[in-house]
Amino acid sequence: MHYPSKRFLRFLVVGTINTLFGYSLFALLIALNFHYEIAALISTICGVLFNFKTIGVMVFKNKNNNLIFKFIGIYAIIYLIQIILIKQLLSYKINLFIAGGLILLPLALLSYTLNKIFVFPKSQ
Repeated sequence: MHYPSKRFLRFLVVGTINTLFGYSLFALLIALNFHYEIAALISTICGVLFNFKTIGVMVFKNKNNNLIFKFIGIYAIIYLIQIILIKQLLSYKINLFIAGGLILLPLALLSYTLNKIFVFPKSQ
């Protein structure tokens, strides 16, 4: 039987904290009547700043601040995919709060994979 790596388990714990932070901000902005694209953008920008250190240091054991630009690039991709997915779910008349929640796990897994390959490939 193949068990998840310790790094992936650390990502799940840190990712849960980061997701709670990002989604809470997104939901708050939606509740304050921000358009979902703006709410997603603001929560993504704040999330990038919050997540860079937690993911870099706690998950990938990497303190290299020069990687922030690659990290931002990954989150720019995540943001675009987030907007596309939310727009698609809204076309099926799914509530905006639920749509945002439904895409959390797939985007988290995509974030882990892209960070592992492109931002922190040599990290333990």
